[in-house]
Amino acid sequence: MTVKEITPDELKEKLSKGETLNIVDVREDDEVAEGMIPEAVHIKMGDIPDQLGYFQEDEPYIFVCRSGKRSENVCLYLQDKGFDVTNMVGGMLKWTGDTKPKTK
Repeated sequence: MTVKEITPDELKEKLSKGETLNIVDVREDDEVAEGMIPEAVHIKMGDIPDQLGYFQEDEPYIFVCRSGKRSENVCLYLQDKGFDVTNMVGGMLKWTGDTKPKTK
C-alpha cells in the first residue's frame, strides 16, 4: 500500500500561499522542543491510536516526523482506518521553513 507524499518545499509553498492545512507532528517531546512547523499540532506517534477522535474522515492531514519514516507508518495506520493522509517525505531534516519551539 502506498501513501500520498508531499515534499517539504511543496508544503512550505502551500503555507506561504495561506492555505489552511492540518499538519500533525508525530515526533517525541524532546524532538519537537527543538522546533516544529508553526502550523502543526503535536501528537506523538505512540499516542495516535488513543487520539483517533481528533481526526475527521472528511479532512486531509499531513504528517511530519524527523526523517519521514514514522510519519509514513502513521499514515499507513490511519489510511487503513479510512482517513485522508499525506506524508511529508524527508521529514524535519529536510524542512527549510520557519519553526517555533513547542509551547506547553
